Amino acid sequence: MTFAARLTFDNIQHRYHHRETIRNLSLSVEPGEVLCLLGPSGSGKTTLLRIAAGIEAQSAGRLLLNDREIAGPSAFLPPERRGIGLMFQDFALFPHMTILDNVRYGLTALPKAEARAEALNALDRVGLAHYAEKYPHALSGGEQQRVALARALAPRPGVLLMDEPFSGLDSRLKDSIRADTLAILREARATAIVVTHDAEEAMRMADRIALLRDGKLVQVGTSDDLYRKPVDIFTASFFSEINLFEGRVERGRVKTPLGEFDASTYADGQRLDVAVRLSSVNVLEEGGAVPARVISRRFLGVVEFFMLAVPGSDQPVRARIRADLVPPGLRDVTLSVNERDILLFEKAGDSD
Repeated sequence: MTFAARLTFDNIQHRYHHRETIRNLSLSVEPGEVLCLLGPSGSGKTTLLRIAAGIEAQSAGRLLLNDREIAGPSAFLPPERRGIGLMFQDFALFPHMTILDNVRYGLTALPKAEARAEALNALDRVGLAHYAEKYPHALSGGEQQRVALARALAPRPGVLLMDEPFSGLDSRLKDSIRADTLAILREARATAIVVTHDAEEAMRMADRIALLRDGKLVQVGTSDDLYRKPVDIFTASFFSEINLFEGRVERGRVKTPLGEFDASTYADGQRLDVAVRLSSVNVLEEGGAVPARVISRRFLGVVEFFMLAVPGSDQPVRARIRADLVPPGLRDVTLSVNERDILLFEKAGDSD
């Protein structure tokens, strides 16, 4: 069993060539929790992981493991003394070593026989003990990923760091390998930080998600929190495709090309950004509140993707609906939107 630890980033700052890459970021990962660091390329996810591992030093702030400072003004523990494991994106298996020797590589503090037993136990945990004497080239990408996970877990780290661990896998394998990895982490009771740029992957794996942008923490919470209660347009658009409109509050309502919606929590005259998820737009043969014309439609299997022209909008409205609901060849349709799916945000920089 892994001895799960709490890892705390306390007001972390980092600069690279005079450019701020991490900006006053504070975040805690609880024992046994799986936290995903999510964000676009360049948001600071991997830098934060490297700081946690001890590969990179922060410019300011502290890193605490179980409330003990391991990097900061008072201390800087080298990577090998932190009790933090790191699983690389490319797995980094040694091609000239057997699978068993790869897993045993980080167990140098143990006697040889005990290290072998621990390595075999870690391989058994990921279902690959029968490959112990094979070499990495004989294994599939998914199997190599599980070996890398076994190697990272073998020393029983307090925290396991995983840098986009599924990015090199075939898309057909990702779902099953991801599910297997999560099951292994749960069984090991490991504290884990997983870096990804894929919102769906984060939602599938994480107890909580920390969304980063330009080195700043935008929002942290459960997948439900970030999807249903995004703090801004960036968060909303990161978790789903949206149609975006501008509107002004009048008598507690905001008007858009897709209809009027409740805005009673905002002051009259306030300008708003109104976000409507593609999945929230219903395309109907008749009976909808808004007339529309089909510009194009694409069959995507389970769903169809529509581009639609509507009165009052210079930009096409996009929609994803279940396939075969709209008769083929139909040009003139109607649209409806469920008001509970509308997301309202105060317009950035509005001083009216």
